[in-house]
Formats: sequence, C-alpha cells, structure tokens
Amino acid sequence: MLKYFLPSDYANSIYDINLNQLIEKGIKGIITDLDNTLIEWDRPNATPELIDWFKKVEAKGLLVTIISNNNQERVGTFANPLSLPFIYDARKPMSKSFKRALVEMDLHPSEVVVVGDQLVTDVFGGNRLGLHTILVTPVANSDGFWTKFNRRIERFLLGRMKRKGMVYWEDKHE
Repeated sequence: MLKYFLPSDYANSIYDINLNQLIEKGIKGIITDLDNTLIEWDRPNATPELIDWFKKVEAKGLLVTIISNNNQERVGTFANPLSLPFIYDARKPMSKSFKRALVEMDLHPSEVVVVGDQLVTDVFGGNRLGLHTILVTPVANSDGFWTKFNRRIERFLLGRMKRKGMVYWEDKHE
C-alpha cells in the first residue's frame, strides 16, 4: 500500500525539474497542483519567475493542466491570466479529474507527469492511474485547514517509508 504514496521523483521546487529529462522519458504533458506547488496557497497570482517557467515549459512543447481541490474563483484567478487550462474542485486523490485532464490534453498516462506538494492528494492520485509523479517541497511553510490535516498523515507515511528504506531524497516535508 505504501508504494501508492511513493513519488517517482522528488524535486526541491518546480524550477528544479529537468524538463529535458521528462521529454526524453516521453513526457508530453504536466498535470500540476496549484497551492504550495506553484505558488503559496494565499498568493493569488503567478510570480515573474513562475511566468518564465511556464514559458520554458511551453517552448519545450509540453502541455500543462492545473488540477486543484480549491474553488473555481481561486484557481481561475490564477490560471486565466496565463491562459492555462484548469480543473477546480478536483477532489484529489479521486481519479476523475486526473482522467479528465488526460482526455483534455489528449495524452496517455505514460506521457504525463503529476507534480505536487502532497503525498496524500497529488502523488497518491497520480500513482493510482500509473502516472509519473514528482513530489516538490511546499513553497510556503503554512497551510490551509485541510492541508494541515493531510500533512499529519504525510508525516506518518514518510516515517514508515523511511524505516523501510523507500525514501531516497533529503526530506523537507517534515
């Protein structure tokens, strides 16, 4: 069961993800979480650095879809100025939104990576469909109410995975 919570890869931030390596692996699309993955959960708009990253992703020919458990107003306020497709009220880790993103991007699971800051929602949701998953360190040290609850579960899972020798990265999630 723990294997479903184990990411395929780990990065300190989205900026540390090697886009060329993803392309070499056959990746054509990125499903990404929004809050505490791309920007702080309480920041409404993209930073200039993040806008540049999206331009690099686009220049490499990679598609991006944002999947967030947050509401339409929150996700739309962020995604619409960037002309990025998004799915709100995603109910991650449920599979429906991940499947919808695959259909909308017209890609197969082997061609998509899921990037997120939570094991319980992003990694578990992506792994259940056989997607490549990348766990990133949260960009903020604070979380909303439900994420605080998820972080407690995450600490327990990471502890179990560490004891079993499954964690290979320096853990910043504690």
